[in-house]
Amino acid sequence: MIDSIIQWIQSAVAFGTVIMFGCCGEILTEKSGNLNLGIPGAMYMGGIASLAGAFFYENACLTAGSTPNAILCILIPFLCAFAGGALGGLIFSFLTTTLRANQNVTGLTLTIFGAGLANFFGGSLNKLAGGVGQISISNTSETYRTTVPFVKSTGFFGEIFLSYGFLVYLAIAIAVILSIFLKRTKAGLNLRAVGENPATADAAGINVSKYKYLSTCIGCGIAGLGGLYYVVDYTKGTWNNAGTIETLGWLAVALVIFTTWKPLNAIWGSYLFGFLYWLYLYIGLFGVETTRSTISLIQMLPYLATMLVLILTSIRKKKENQPPESLGLPYFREER
Repeated sequence: MIDSIIQWIQSAVAFGTVIMFGCCGEILTEKSGNLNLGIPGAMYMGGIASLAGAFFYENACLTAGSTPNAILCILIPFLCAFAGGALGGLIFSFLTTTLRANQNVTGLTLTIFGAGLANFFGGSLNKLAGGVGQISISNTSETYRTTVPFVKSTGFFGEIFLSYGFLVYLAIAIAVILSIFLKRTKAGLNLRAVGENPATADAAGINVSKYKYLSTCIGCGIAGLGGLYYVVDYTKGTWNNAGTIETLGWLAVALVIFTTWKPLNAIWGSYLFGFLYWLYLYIGLFGVETTRSTISLIQMLPYLATMLVLILTSIRKKKENQPPESLGLPYFREER
């Protein structure tokens, strides 16, 4: 029983971390007024970019007969993941801010594009490695999965709180830093002003396009780190096209509403979504019979919780719980 609960917690934290990266990235993006439904695509692009960077680096080391450097094993996939996600944000920003394309359509297209691009190159990497499941980035995966040295001596406490790679704690740190940035810094307040009323912000001398570009690119870069964690840490450096990244990406988008656009809420909210995601595997612990219909109902819980929060915030209409006023609306300076 205890072992099952520990496994449930660890699985929830793993998937919750992926969701948290995506949620924080989307919160930053939406604070500028951009509604980016391409977060799953950005996570895909970050994941495949990190896998490709690690694979080619380790392959080059193997060819040269040298041992991969631990620092480079961390930096190369990390930078590749952030750059891959940011590229998705740049594409979205160019189409919606510069070319004035519809944000909803562009975001959905980015998700489809990111998934197709990632699966194409994932298949290519599998072929280069000699077949499906033969990609070897063991050094990179082990480096990312390294836990604190004394975790085994801490017993139950360590298994729950310390048995994870550094990306789990980085996701929490990003949520905290993002909250401080949005509430306590001039740039963060300017960004919120752009999201609330871009015309007024523009009149006050704030470069609306710059803030929209930067927030969207950095937000997608953060989401790309979710793909990095899933590929390099959770799946131990393999690639599959089962669509799990896309599922977690949509949960991240739903979590933005669930958290009422507050980064700190993303910490506990993402883990709650992780618990609900895996509940169907452990529902038997509570004496509930597991059937196909039961599993389907359980997998709906994160979305039902999001709908409930959306209904409650709409009824109460508290300003601090509402989305940015200009969310999803295009801004053309000439029409100001």
